[in-house]
Amino acid sequence: MNTKLLCILAVAVMLGAVFAAGCTTGTVTGQTSCQGTTPVPAVSINETPVRYADVNGVRLAYREVGSGEPLLMIPGFGATMDIEWNSSFLGILASKYHVYTYDNRGMGYSSDDNTTPTMTLYSEDAAGLMTALGYDSMHVYGVSMGSSIAQQLVIDHPGHVRKLVLDSVTYDARIPETAALFSTLQSAAGNQSLPAGIRREAEANLAWNGTWDELSGIDKNVMLVVGTGDTATPQEVAVRMAGRINGSWLVRFRDLPHVGSHYAPVEYGENALDFLCMNESPPYAEG
Repeated sequence: MNTKLLCILAVAVMLGAVFAAGCTTGTVTGQTSCQGTTPVPAVSINETPVRYADVNGVRLAYREVGSGEPLLMIPGFGATMDIEWNSSFLGILASKYHVYTYDNRGMGYSSDDNTTPTMTLYSEDAAGLMTALGYDSMHVYGVSMGSSIAQQLVIDHPGHVRKLVLDSVTYDARIPETAALFSTLQSAAGNQSLPAGIRREAEANLAWNGTWDELSGIDKNVMLVVGTGDTATPQEVAVRMAGRINGSWLVRFRDLPHVGSHYAPVEYGENALDFLCMNESPPYAEG
C-alpha cells in the first residue's frame, strides 16, 4: 500500500444495499454530523429553475438546490445538468450542502463563443462561475471530464477549491489505460453530426496535456472515486493518482462502471457526504 494514501477504502456495492454514512460528531472538536437521510431525498431536476450567470464572455446556465456550504458539480463529457446527475444522488448532497449544477459552455442551456476550447478555459469558467455566484471558493465534485476540469481548476486556482472529489478520473486521456476513452473522443471530435458543443469538448480533451506533473503539488483534501468495472477510466489510473496526491482518499466501488452514481446513487451520495463533512484537522487533546 502506498504510504502517501491517507485512506484507501474498499467498498463492496450491491444495488439496493445502503452504504451507511459514518460522519458523526466525535471527540474531535468541530466534527459535523452527516448521517444519511431516511427516506432518501430526491431533487426534481426538471422543476428546479434554470438560472444564468455571465462568465468569460458566455452565459452559463446553472441550477441550485439545498443549503449550507457551497458545492459545485462539474459535468462530464457530452453531458448536461439535465442528464448528468441522478436525482437521489443530488438530493443526498443537497440535504447538507448548497449544490450548484451547471452546463459547460456550448452545452445544454449555456451559450458559447469563438474561443478555442481548452480544459484550462473550462476550468476558468468554473472559477468565474464561483465568483459570479458570490463565492471566493467552493467544494468541488467533478465527474469524468468534469474531474479533469476540476484538476485543472485546483492547479490553476487553488484558492477557489475547498475539498475536491474526482469521480471516474484520469490525469490524461492519452495514456494506454484510457484507450477506449481516447477512441471515443477522436470519433466525437470528427463527427459533424454531433452538436458543436460535444465536438469542442472532445477537441479540448484531445489537446489537454494532462496533470501528472502537477498532481504532487495539490495541497487540498482530495477523494478519488472509481468503479472497479470502469473501462473508460480504469481503477488502476485512480490508484496511480492517489499515490501521487499526498494524503488523498481512494474509494473503489466493486463492479460498478464509469460514473457509478447513476447505478448506486445512495452509496455514492453518502460516501461523498462522509468525505465532505469530515473534519480532517489533526486531533488534539483538550487541556
